[in-house]
Amino acid sequence: MIDFGQAIKAINPNAEFAIRNESLDTIEWFNNTPTISKADILAKQTELQAEYDALDYARKRKAEYPTIEELVVA
Repeated sequence: MIDFGQAIKAINPNAEFAIRNESLDTIEWFNNTPTISKADILAKQTELQAEYDALDYARKRKAEYPTIEELVVA
């Protein structure tokens, strides 16, 4: 599952923050990091989770087959 920290970093890769108890109400922003709204964080989290879920088939399929390196060595 995509967490709030991943969503924040996707919005602002340079963000410096702390989240306590996995709650958006406890975010502390450091070093003049601009505050990101809860709505924006939740929207980005939903977007990233949808992208991750869409690739679930590919991840499962990849695990079922040998890599190119394994095939070449065989």
